[in-house]
Amino acid sequence: MFHAYILHCADDTLYVGCTNDLEKRVHEHNHSKNGAKYTSGRRPVVLVYDERFRTLARARSREAALKRLARPAKLALIQGIDG
Repeated sequence: MFHAYILHCADDTLYVGCTNDLEKRVHEHNHSKNGAKYTSGRRPVVLVYDERFRTLARARSREAALKRLARPAKLALIQGIDG
């Protein structure tokens, strides 16, 4: 199982990523050098949204689509508002 996800960072920014082990990846973002450079200076981060996919290709495709969304659209998605 693969995940496309959104993290809320301590500086109120949003980070989008994908992984095959969501719990481990969120831990890395918060506690490890293996987290993204972007999140390392914005800790703590909190998982606020994720979608599951059967293939890495689909998760990466969704990650790319999420990254293209404007912040208000990401926030609406996180809040469960269809738009």
